[in-house]
Amino acid sequence: MKPYSMDLRERVLRACDAGAGTRAVAQRFAVSESWVRRLKQRRKADGRTAPRSSRNRRTPKLAAHADRIRELIAATPDLTLAELRAKLGVTVALGTLWAAVAGLGLTVKKKSTGRPSRTGPT
Repeated sequence: MKPYSMDLRERVLRACDAGAGTRAVAQRFAVSESWVRRLKQRRKADGRTAPRSSRNRRTPKLAAHADRIRELIAATPDLTLAELRAKLGVTVALGTLWAAVAGLGLTVKKKSTGRPSRTGPT
């Protein structure tokens, strides 16, 4: 969810400073009362009204291996995830490796060289 704009924050605070109550301001600008209350509290506590930065600062475990993953998949596109993990020399779950591969926009698919199975009505 995107944070509210600075323009909206300034208009909300101006309305509060003009004497309007929290509930009236929240209804006027179609925001929650608790958000208006927290915005006023932050301004009073430290003077800041800008949105806080995103809290998810976690970097993916395999971010350092992105180039190597691309190279391995380009060289051998039919690697299984287990084979890819072994070639990378990392100890991560296959789900973690799959998320890294998908995050790079790549796929790991086995191509069958045989005939497709015949599954028709019997």
